[in-house]
Amino acid sequence: MTLKLDSTDAGIVVSDGDVELFRYVIAPESPQLESPKPYLDPIRTRSGRVVSLFRPWDHVWHKGIAWSLPVVDDENFWGGPTYVRGEGYVQLPNDGTQRHLDVTAADIEDGVALFAHELEWVTQDSRRIFTEHRALTARVLDDTTWALTFETAMTNVTDTPVAIGSPTTRGRENAGYGGLFWRGPRSFTDGRLVTAEGTGSGADVRGQRHEWMGFEGRHDVIDATSLIVMVDAVDNPHHPPQWFARSEEYAALNPAPFFSEELQVGAGERVVFRYGVGIADAGAGEAARIAAALRRLL
Repeated sequence: MTLKLDSTDAGIVVSDGDVELFRYVIAPESPQLESPKPYLDPIRTRSGRVVSLFRPWDHVWHKGIAWSLPVVDDENFWGGPTYVRGEGYVQLPNDGTQRHLDVTAADIEDGVALFAHELEWVTQDSRRIFTEHRALTARVLDDTTWALTFETAMTNVTDTPVAIGSPTTRGRENAGYGGLFWRGPRSFTDGRLVTAEGTGSGADVRGQRHEWMGFEGRHDVIDATSLIVMVDAVDNPHHPPQWFARSEEYAALNPAPFFSEELQVGAGERVVFRYGVGIADAGAGEAARIAAALRRLL
């Protein structure tokens, strides 16, 4: 099947024949409380099954797949309240915006859909912290699977170092979320997390270090499962990452490079992260094979 890419003022749509694989929204009209940021949603398998969730009532700042950082110095580019040591979560006037600047590429080349996005990270009080060059590709891997690659290059445009961390680096145990974050459908709750060592729940694997991790979830209405696999590039900072993963309460998967250790980005310095994401009409037994295919793309 040949991929199709449609570019509009609202964003990018990539389709596989008649199936819309995903929409990438470049400039959402989100409330400031939700830290406005680009996101991919809805996301579908090749057969058309939806494997993402947008703006769930429990965490309205969760948006399908998004690059979200809750601790950037004292700024929040995740959304909602900020974890404050000794106080817990407090709603502060610090929910920043990933502001759209330009889409510099959007095309199909050799069967691969690719696009590049320029952004700036602006605090709620209007200070620029980062500029970002983001590149995404989508391609079909086989009859059941397609792959997304995500690369971000963020440059500190301030005159001082910037520390990127997580609620765990600020004192909340085992809550090191931040980075490329996927939120799954409600029906995926209590699904299975998959690693090279086996399967388990989010509580089993949260905080562990792995090069890759997958999530197998079940769909309502149809008797079927889908599989999401995420792979961390070997040259990413703090590789292999600790993972923020959930199956209890809700379905989430996040290779979290700042889980328990902050990353200092010096003034004028650039930091790069790359990830592969596999979306499959498959079960947990296919996770290692898909991870190996994704690794070859990074």
